[in-house]
Amino acid sequence: MPLAKTFLIVALSMALPLVLAAMPAVSAETVKSGGQVVAGVLTISGGTAKPMPPGAKVGGGGLTIVNAGPSDDRLVGVESPVAGRVELHEMTMDNDVMRMRKLDGIPVPAGQTVTLAGGGLHLMFMDVAKPFRQGDTIPLTLTFKTAGKIAFDLPVGTLAGQ
Repeated sequence: MPLAKTFLIVALSMALPLVLAAMPAVSAETVKSGGQVVAGVLTISGGTAKPMPPGAKVGGGGLTIVNAGPSDDRLVGVESPVAGRVELHEMTMDNDVMRMRKLDGIPVPAGQTVTLAGGGLHLMFMDVAKPFRQGDTIPLTLTFKTAGKIAFDLPVGTLAGQ
């Protein structure tokens, strides 16, 4: 085998682990179809992000997570390149006063469906560089305690949420 070819094979075999480590860890079992992503026992689907007025830096959105597996999981984080950070939030009413709080995770019990939408559990996009407009798509990476990282594209709907 020529020396150059041997050198190339050795160099590539040494570089491959570094390249793979730098790539986002998205489940190898992920299947995307018609607005839903199936990754192992989890199915991510539905939902939208809300359009934002010009100059707005904070937006909201939601989606649905179905856990068809025998074990509980937990959504522990969400990232998106269109926002400085994405937070998991819960909105509740307490004596006619709306209260919103940041959560450190959202349980996704075995055999259950969890819906993130306005008026309850939802996503908050913080430090948004460019306000979301109807028709946009927001790339997300959802991180689960057990299932790991799952990529999902969240459409931006209308102000009415459609």
